[in-house]
Amino acid sequence: MDVTDATMNLATNPNPIPQILVVDDDQDLRERVADYLTQHGYGVHLASDGITMEQALAAAPIDLIVLDVMMPGEDGLSICRRVADGGGPAIIMVSAMGEEIDRILGLELGADDYLAKPCSPRELLARVRAVLRRREDNRAGAPPKGKAYYFLGFTLDGVRRTLRAPNGVSILLTAGEFSLLSAFLDNPQRILSRDQLIEKARGADSDVFDRAVDVQISRLRRKLHDCSPQEIIKTYRGAGYMFDAKVTRP
Repeated sequence: MDVTDATMNLATNPNPIPQILVVDDDQDLRERVADYLTQHGYGVHLASDGITMEQALAAAPIDLIVLDVMMPGEDGLSICRRVADGGGPAIIMVSAMGEEIDRILGLELGADDYLAKPCSPRELLARVRAVLRRREDNRAGAPPKGKAYYFLGFTLDGVRRTLRAPNGVSILLTAGEFSLLSAFLDNPQRILSRDQLIEKARGADSDVFDRAVDVQISRLRRKLHDCSPQEIIKTYRGAGYMFDAKVTRP
């Protein structure tokens, strides 16, 4: 799809459809993915590498990136970290490297989901729908504009999905980190098992595996600890995790 045409469609459509950016150096594959997603109601943009991806992001608002790992120039893992750290769109990583350690690495760098190649278009479609639904649910469940959660000098902005540290620095959160922190803030000083965290953060129908939750919690814990000496998220072996702080809301 031509990026210019997609942008014009967004300007004339009062209810724009979700916009997906497929980033893969395999032209045949990205065009097949684009055709399938377009048939199911999504606006689709194409990029072959990190440079053309940035051009597409600048040309139109993108809701989700389907990102290949192995590409010429900047690889997908580096792109994922950069986009996630900048508070960019949701990311589904797709890679021929399907081992659990590779999935964990992708999630640790900020991806919202990870699929091993070859994957069926139907499975990719299901993952796209699930990730976009989680993001929408997060926005719907966020505190109203102007309201927030407060704990240990931190402020969670539910609209911008950011934390403001006690020193005033803004901490960007990935979708997974935001979901987990929201679950903790709704259940402070209470031990939550991995299954409970998955259900509260991702929904009962989620297929997120236990190790992925550990990775997301590790990232969230590091971001909190960088701005506070207190151990806020505590691990209880064999039981789960506890958010050990008093939480207040307006």
